[in-house]
Amino acid sequence: MNALDQLAATIAARKGADPETSWTAKLLAKGPEKCAEKFGEEAIEAIIEAVKGDRARLTAEAADVLYHLLVMLAARDVTLADVLAELECRAGTSGIVEKARRG
Repeated sequence: MNALDQLAATIAARKGADPETSWTAKLLAKGPEKCAEKFGEEAIEAIIEAVKGDRARLTAEAADVLYHLLVMLAARDVTLADVLAELECRAGTSGIVEKARRG
């Protein structure tokens, strides 16, 4: 199991945890909208670090983005496996063709 799979499993396990003892449970208890907001904040922070060119800070912010993406997905009952399956369906398809299919 890789680090992303482990993180997704931990987030899934925290769904029913006490919000007083788990940051993930606290985020999930606030609802999907708050989880989406936090993901957006982290994505902006990653963009800022990418523009600045600070590799170490970008790496740290990218980790935050991945965590908050998985939390946001969990809040809407979308699993990492669901996302990976979607990516597998797109494999071998030109990004231009795939985007055109979605309209």
